[in-house]
Amino acid sequence: MPFTKRFLGTALLCTLAFTAAAQEPIIETRYALAEDSFPQEGAPRGEVFEFVWDKSEVYPGTIRRYYIYVPAQYQSSQPAALMVFQDGHAYLNPTGDYRAPTVLDNLIHNKDIPITIGVFIDPGHLDTPLPPKPGWRPRPANRSVEYDTLSDRYANFLLEEIIPEVRNSYNITDDPEGWAISGISSGAICAFTVAWERPDRFRKVQSHIGSFTNIRGGHNYPALIRKGSDKKPLRIFLQDGSADLDNIHGNWPLANKQMYAALKFRDYDVRFEYGTGAHNSNHAGSLFPDSLRWLWRDYQLP
Repeated sequence: MPFTKRFLGTALLCTLAFTAAAQEPIIETRYALAEDSFPQEGAPRGEVFEFVWDKSEVYPGTIRRYYIYVPAQYQSSQPAALMVFQDGHAYLNPTGDYRAPTVLDNLIHNKDIPITIGVFIDPGHLDTPLPPKPGWRPRPANRSVEYDTLSDRYANFLLEEIIPEVRNSYNITDDPEGWAISGISSGAICAFTVAWERPDRFRKVQSHIGSFTNIRGGHNYPALIRKGSDKKPLRIFLQDGSADLDNIHGNWPLANKQMYAALKFRDYDVRFEYGTGAHNSNHAGSLFPDSLRWLWRDYQLP
């Protein structure tokens, strides 16, 4: 059943917001979380380990937290799939919209996705020490440089620094079809950029309220996709809402529609879920388990 139809009946309430420019009401739907966002009886619980990275050569002078989720089913003798999340703390919040460890526990237990090591990375701070708690305040100063820039620099940061550190402790598959990447807002365009630059490593992209706008040139992606000489072997899940941002950088709903249209034009394996949410994670969180099922469908570890 299509996501849009499935979740149409899950809205809890609607609120009205008025834009200063148009003075027209925008209806933002509140979506209920899926069953897989809550602990399920019989599903073994994985563990999350916290680390600090303060020796980056790709982004010198930065310091950040990152986290590794290890499913209960992981065995070092067998390679696991890999999924990397930007703004990692937001996905790990046990009372937030994503609740990724619980969702991964349930989907791995039900064999809806492969046994997957999750790597959750926060953007870099430029001041030391780190804030006592992860979160959006204070906002990491290097976030936009890392996430909104269209280049291979962040991909290099992952492939040369963080992922080798993870692979020192965990057996990760070499199969690029077994590598996925996800993000929210600027973290979403970052996820797409990593796969766009390095499809030899990452083949699956999950984008939530993606900032495909002109913060640092992201509005160019639809043209690059349409006119690119080679179609890349990517599978892309896009999500956005009609009440998303409209500001000096661009219009987020329009930008995501343009991305979807360009990807469809080039016959990419793409799915776009367009709701009525604003620039938050509520709609994406409600879709999170099923979007992971879609992203990993038909995949089995070698």
